[in-house]
Parts: sequence; structure tokens; C-alpha cells
Amino acid sequence: MAGGKMKKDKQKGPRAPSNHYQGGVTFHKSKGQHILKNPMLVDAIVQKAGIKPTDTILEIGPGTGNLTKKLLETGKMVIAVELDPRMVLELQRRFQGTPFSNRLKVIQGDVLKTDLPYFDICVANIPYQISSPLTFKLLFHQPAFRCAIIMFQREFAMRLVAQPGDNLYCRLSVNTQFYARVFHLLKVGKNNFRPPPKVDSSVVRIEPRKPRPEVNHKEWDGFIRICFIRKNKTLGSIFKQKNVLSLLEKNYKTLQALQGSQNVSLSGNDDMEIARLGDESMEMEDGMDDDMDMECDEAEGEGEVSEFKNKVISVLKEGKFEEQRASKLSQESFLTLLSMFNKAGIHFS
Repeated sequence: MAGGKMKKDKQKGPRAPSNHYQGGVTFHKSKGQHILKNPMLVDAIVQKAGIKPTDTILEIGPGTGNLTKKLLETGKMVIAVELDPRMVLELQRRFQGTPFSNRLKVIQGDVLKTDLPYFDICVANIPYQISSPLTFKLLFHQPAFRCAIIMFQREFAMRLVAQPGDNLYCRLSVNTQFYARVFHLLKVGKNNFRPPPKVDSSVVRIEPRKPRPEVNHKEWDGFIRICFIRKNKTLGSIFKQKNVLSLLEKNYKTLQALQGSQNVSLSGNDDMEIARLGDESMEMEDGMDDDMDMECDEAEGEGEVSEFKNKVISVLKEGKFEEQRASKLSQESFLTLLSMFNKAGIHFS
């Protein structure tokens, strides 16, 4: 028994963290630290980025610098944003005294809270929990960059590139593709990382649309949120729901009351209650299934059909959208319906 116990204790020793080291730095899975160890994949990512010798490259999550080195060899300058101070020190040690040292700028901090400088290309291997907020921070960055090559959790990446009718097509797909062209480049197995994550990854190329679509982004997002409350329900049933009609009507009446004011601005009405509707995260928006639809329908209640409800339904009928489903609609169709609602005085921000 004693011998067995000693053997067990031995196994608990240095073995556990052995795959979590590189250059003396321990990686923490809980912080999303998964370092790409396959040099062929590093080369492939750099190649897919299409980096020019004059490019300034923003690298998010450089870790110990495996990809950073290749970027420095290809571009003019690398600006690396890293949250972990241990990784920052490792980067500085690795490139100190090399020809690359004066072409590498390291910013320690949370990329979501950091004012990003000018860059031509972004390359990122990020903690998956910040995928959605980082994507939209980049899409709204000014001046617009040429492209971003980002490693995402595979399912998130497939949502980004999903097309109308695809199972993973969702509000994230519509919003991302509205502001950018998105391409799936590579599938990356989990064993290409140290330590390996629980799921496979994918590399995606994002190219911001130029010029940016001339639509109020709060108006657009408020509208898309409602359409995707239940993506497989008809738009007619969604816009008949009591909570949707109530919020839209409140918004409508507020804008009508303010119409004569010189200060009224659709983009300035940030406190409109409509913004609260369907305010789930991009990644989790399709977690609710159609088994819950009956509950939403029951919330409509009985009672007399209101004038405002008729106004909403007439817009849907006029454009032949009443029986359409968000899961099947293209961006052009969403834009058409939003324009029709706006012409009827119905706004979403």
C-alpha cells in the first residue's frame, strides 16, 4: 500500500505542468493562453495575411513570440498587445539585442480597453471568451485597416461565415458580414497548441467594407436583435409579440413627440428602451430553441388589435415579409425591411 501511495504521489509531481511551459513561462488555460506550436501553421498564417514590407502589424496575444518573429521578418513594424506581464517580459527578452528590437512595440494591457494605434493588418490568436467584443471593436476601428487574420474557436468562426439558410446563420453572421467580407482560411486542430484547448479552432480573414455602410449601427443592431429573437419563427409572429410591440410603440411615440425639436437625432437616442430587447451575447444568441415559442405567443394576450400593431403588420405585408424567417434572409432583405419600417416612422434606436 505504501509503495502504491508513493507511486501515486510521484505522478502528481512535475508531470502535470510539463506541457504548459515554453521558455520558462507557464501557460494558464483559464486565461485562454494556448500558444501555437506548429511552425508550418505559423508560416501559413503569415502567408495568408498578405503582409507587405511597408505594413504596420497589430498582433493581439503574442504570447512568447513564435508568430511575432515571423511577422517582424515580413512587415515593417509589429505592435503587440499582451495582457500578461510575464509574456511581455518574455517578448522583450527574446528580441532584445536583435535587429528586430527597434521594430517591435509591446503594449501591456487589455486589448478591449486599449486605444489601438494605426495599423495596416491585424493578426491575432486570442482568448476565445473575447471573440465577439474584439471582432466588433476591430470592425469599428478608425481608420479602417486592410484585413485581420484571427484564430477563433471553430464554431464561432463558422458562425461568422455562415450564409442564409445555414444552421449556424445568426445575428453575429449578419452583423459581421454587414461591415466586412469574411473568409474561412484554415481549420486548426487542438493538438497544434500548447496546452491543447478543448475544441478545434479556425483561422478567419476579415476585410472591413470600404466605405462603411451608411446605416446608423445602433438602429441596425436594434432591428437585427428583434428579427433574431427566434430566428426560425416568422417575422410576422415575432413582431406581433406584446413585448416587441410595446417597446416599438414607446419608441415611435417618443420620436413623434420630439419630431419638432431641433435637437432630435436618431443616433443620439441611446437611452431608448428598445436597446434592452434581446440583449444576449452574440455567441449565445441561438441557445434558445423553438420549444419556447409558445411561451412568447401566450405573452401576446387577447384584446383589441391596436392601431400601431396594424401599422407594423402592414409594413411586413407590403414587403411580403410576414411569412419570412430571419434564418433565411439576406442582408439586402434586412436592409429593405428596415428602410420600409423607417419610412413608416418606426425606428429601432
